[in-house]
Amino acid sequence: MWRGLDALAAHHGLTPSGLARRAGLDPTAFNPSKREGADGRPRWPSTESLARVLESVGSRFEDFAALVDGRRGAIAPLIGFAQAGQDGFFDDSGFPVGGGWEEVRFPGLETESVYALEISGDSMEPAYRAGDRIIVSPGSEVKPGDRVVAKTVGGEVMAKVLARKNTRTVELASLNPAYPVRSFKPSEVAWLARILWASQ
Repeated sequence: MWRGLDALAAHHGLTPSGLARRAGLDPTAFNPSKREGADGRPRWPSTESLARVLESVGSRFEDFAALVDGRRGAIAPLIGFAQAGQDGFFDDSGFPVGGGWEEVRFPGLETESVYALEISGDSMEPAYRAGDRIIVSPGSEVKPGDRVVAKTVGGEVMAKVLARKNTRTVELASLNPAYPVRSFKPSEVAWLARILWASQ
């Protein structure tokens, strides 16, 4: 458990104290002194603390479990948002085609059907900032509330939150309140892909 928290913190460029602080916990919550009781028995973080940590960095429990197990994860091609908007970089399902990209490894991901996008712009602040890298899974089911990458038929690529999706409309919200919700007809959206992970 502690190995997973240490790895999660390092993956996001944080110390264990910084990870606790980001989650709104006592900064000393994950200190070495808190990992054993006075009798020498191991102590573990509460499920509530773990849930707050995972939410604060946008990770799922399955990803965290892989870090605890020490799995290395998948290698993913890294694509910039400017490239992502060009024709020919993706197939109709949202998977990248071709090659020659930089590659990055993300722990906790054991599937090859993912890729990384480098964020540009500020519409997803404070969760994702320009330069952050997000892992995207085109094959994963998306549902309202998921953080997604969307590509319109017109070629625009954006990282948003899926607010609503039905037969008449697709609504995409920004985490940054300065940006309004955007609505599209389903026929105007080429694909949606769920964001699995972020490297910040």
